[in-house]
Amino acid sequence: MLENRNSGILFHITSIPSPYGIGTFGKEAYEFVDFLEKSGQKNWQILPIGPTSFGDSPYMSFSSFAGNPYFIDLDILNKKELISKEDYINEDFGDNIEEVDYEKIFDKKTKILRIAYNNARSKYKNEILQFKEENKDWIDDYSLYMALKDEFKLKPWQEWDEDIKLREEEALKFYRRKLENEINYHIFIQYEFFNEWKKLKKYANDKDIKIIGDIPIYVAADSSDTWANSEIFLLDNKNNPKKVAGCPPDAFSETGQLWGNPLYNWDLLEKQNYDWWIKRIKGNINLYDMIRIDHFRGFESFWSIPYGDKTALNGKWVKGPGMKFFNALKKELGHIEIIAEDLGYLTRETIRLKEDSGYPGMKVLQFAFDTREESDYLPHNYNKYSVVYTGTHDNDTINGWFLNAAKEDVKLSIDYLKLTKEEGYNWGFIRGAWSSVSNLAIAQMQDFLALESWARMNTPSTLGGNWKWRMKKESLTESLAYKIRNMTKLYGRL
Repeated sequence: MLENRNSGILFHITSIPSPYGIGTFGKEAYEFVDFLEKSGQKNWQILPIGPTSFGDSPYMSFSSFAGNPYFIDLDILNKKELISKEDYINEDFGDNIEEVDYEKIFDKKTKILRIAYNNARSKYKNEILQFKEENKDWIDDYSLYMALKDEFKLKPWQEWDEDIKLREEEALKFYRRKLENEINYHIFIQYEFFNEWKKLKKYANDKDIKIIGDIPIYVAADSSDTWANSEIFLLDNKNNPKKVAGCPPDAFSETGQLWGNPLYNWDLLEKQNYDWWIKRIKGNINLYDMIRIDHFRGFESFWSIPYGDKTALNGKWVKGPGMKFFNALKKELGHIEIIAEDLGYLTRETIRLKEDSGYPGMKVLQFAFDTREESDYLPHNYNKYSVVYTGTHDNDTINGWFLNAAKEDVKLSIDYLKLTKEEGYNWGFIRGAWSSVSNLAIAQMQDFLALESWARMNTPSTLGGNWKWRMKKESLTESLAYKIRNMTKLYGRL
């Protein structure tokens, strides 16, 4: 995908217009694919699509393998005669067409999906059994875990009764019997999710549009991954973390960032030939055409923080698996299209790892205009085997950045990119990315729409108010597609 010049749009599923409160794999998703085709784009990049937990972040999922039930389309279920229009047409999914109300989605959609399950049990029995067999590596543990979440009033698994928390055999048997119906509900949900996603992906691929997915390096502490595979994490004999993930103090944070994810037991993973990770990547290969791996530098060295600390100050750098991991990956799975998220301060060792792996790195244009230092993110420093972004999901929108950034940084961007108000600062930034030598250029949908900070997807290190932006249906105009296509053609990316 990086052999030739091309481009794409970063636009998460949640942001797709929908009459039912949140983006889905329904009609509007297919219309977005049509828009990508009209505008000459070859790539659709999305955020992780796993089931989200507290905080609604796609980077904190209940599973590295499962899909988010919110993305199942209600009209598709209706066409399959699993629900009637009366089951959902008058429900209140939220009154703001530009913002997801996750509380209402959780309450309303869950109830409707249970109706669909009850109608699907006999109708799709054989297909669901086949799906379960094809996904046996993870579906049994995940469906039991989700059923147990309901049984224990949504508490984290670390707060469950001791016997099931530690996965004692008798407890597993007991709850599998007791929660059989609930387990089967969650298996059906995954069956339907993967069915709908594969059809949407095929539609995109048939139009020569590739899907770029996203994998967080770490998993959530409260996830089926940590509960069912506790031995591959640095946990004590009660399955509580010994060390957790984060990053050290820097110019942006005096105390560093405390993410709280459990760290991997890389020594044990190496002895197992990285089996869990290889299964994880293999699962994602089936979902996407290319994978962005978040926090790539963590494979070289990671910041290890004592569990219980309130900040990241007392952490220390610990060596990661390095090329041993990527060599095992390539040996088992062959060539994989991967983008290495290599943002931030990089040591020589991390740069060497990226070079040895052969994966392209990222360039973020919004990071280029820091007047305090010469920036590697300025386009004249790029190489063609890289991916340039106007900004990522963690950045402000371009027009928001212009309102909030330091005046001297804004002036540097205007001088460097020859920006004008007539063209639009957002379009000038997109031009800067599209005209660069990077073979792949990506911009957020918000930047094509000239939106300000209210449409920002995420502000790192904050809880609440994130991951909510939704696009208006009328935003995808013929004139916008024509304008994007013209710029894409001009800079040899068509």
